[in-house]
Amino acid sequence: MGSRPLSITLITLAQVLALSVWFAGTAALPAMMAAAEISRFAQAALTSSVQIGFVAGALTSAALGLADRFDARRIFAIGAAVAALASFLAMTTEPGSAGMIALRALTGASLALVYPVGMKLAASWARGDAGLLVGLLVGALTLGSATPFAFNLLADGTQWHMPFLFSAAAAMAAAVLILVCQQGPAFKTGIGFDPGAALLAFRDPGLRYANLGYLGHMWELYAMWAWVPVFLHAYFTDAFTADLTAFAVVAIGAAGCLYAGWAADRYGRTTITMAAMAVSGSCALVSGFLFGAPAWLLVPVLLIWGISVIADSAQFSASIAELAPPERAGTLLTLQTAMGFALTALMIQLLPLWIDFAGWTYAFIPLAIGPAFGVWAMWRLRRLPQAAKLAGGRR
Repeated sequence: MGSRPLSITLITLAQVLALSVWFAGTAALPAMMAAAEISRFAQAALTSSVQIGFVAGALTSAALGLADRFDARRIFAIGAAVAALASFLAMTTEPGSAGMIALRALTGASLALVYPVGMKLAASWARGDAGLLVGLLVGALTLGSATPFAFNLLADGTQWHMPFLFSAAAAMAAAVLILVCQQGPAFKTGIGFDPGAALLAFRDPGLRYANLGYLGHMWELYAMWAWVPVFLHAYFTDAFTADLTAFAVVAIGAAGCLYAGWAADRYGRTTITMAAMAVSGSCALVSGFLFGAPAWLLVPVLLIWGISVIADSAQFSASIAELAPPERAGTLLTLQTAMGFALTALMIQLLPLWIDFAGWTYAFIPLAIGPAFGVWAMWRLRRLPQAAKLAGGRR
């Protein structure tokens, strides 16, 4: 296998393994709740703290230009190793405690050295297929996010330590694997973080609507990933079936990322993002009403939701890259990511308050607001002359 296929394979595999720590707390939550009393705030904070840590880590990394000043593979390896250590230490704390939540925030900050850097490494190997490569890495994020639920299947459903232990081991393996890959010929050194680009993100119409579309998408995505597994544990009578279904619902999104990356380059970025958000928003509206329905009816809807909720994610980043001034693209992409993940932290924290009030039947209805807003934003972008820059003129 040549250096290009080998490096892309290693980068993708390392992403999957390292990002398995992201939802370790969510996967462990049902067993932790059986072992200790955990408040609704702490339940949500086990995931939202990862998002907050990621935002802080991404902004700090961009401001310091870490991936540009040092070997990107070593930055990735350091991030994966610290995430592994934080996940391992989480096993030594009390379930849902402040110490565990702080370690989850450290995990998120460490992953800011993994996910964006891995994207940059993969893109350095692009040969006219950047959309597909970005889709591949978002697919790796999706599969990695699903793996803690698979780790649960190796336990008996009561051992809350298992998702932390296995994901820590996986992240440490990623730290070793990434050092074997090579940087592609298109790897470029950036100019560092440019705070002045923040105004451009919303002053420029094309960038504004691409960012608003992304925020609509992120309103739904991580809250869905965080709370559908809890929904499934409430629906099924045995933990094994719940974890297996949760793994399938999240992991199947990887296939959606690959297809959408291929399709967006051929049929247009706004076309694919609007279609994906229309489907995912519809699933958000109806899924809760199937809480009392047979599994053969509920599970297919959740699988469709799992595909559509993440399928368009990479296309918002691709849109920014195509619409932004080249010298400010890096800052604008960092800004987009930071805004999106900050919003996810808020939604993850607020959704359980709604669930306590409305119950599982109406649990996911608020999530449909984001995709509806996102469809509107991408439709507005589609009508702008700037949209001709998207996907080689395919809006």
